[in-house]
Amino acid sequence: MLRYSKGARGERELLNYLYGKAYSVVRSAGSGVNSISPDIIAIKHGKGLAFECKAWDRSSLSIEPEKFDVLCEWERNTGMDTFIAWRMNGQGWFFVKTAEMNKCEKSYTVTRTQAFAIGRRLESLIIE
Repeated sequence: MLRYSKGARGERELLNYLYGKAYSVVRSAGSGVNSISPDIIAIKHGKGLAFECKAWDRSSLSIEPEKFDVLCEWERNTGMDTFIAWRMNGQGWFFVKTAEMNKCEKSYTVTRTQAFAIGRRLESLIIE
């Protein structure tokens, strides 16, 4: 339950930030349970962003293939930029595109070092 609470708190943090930047925002019902949509969808001036949120304090982050496929399909169907939003303790949010994930034997993965090298932060995604 602690893991769910941490994840839900992270999702609400991101949702509130985006709302504060005048985005229309939706958090998926059953987020973290269903596999049919990203956790958060944000739209402003006709431009949409979709986020699969992870609050994970490890050296890498993995997404199971079924969820990864859903996120890729979501991006193709909607035309929305779709990101893995990784909240790291003490570091804040990093945003990785699905195409930047590495295919491994049992999952799609990005390391902390790779996320730092990509360096995509929330401020770079925001439309003013």
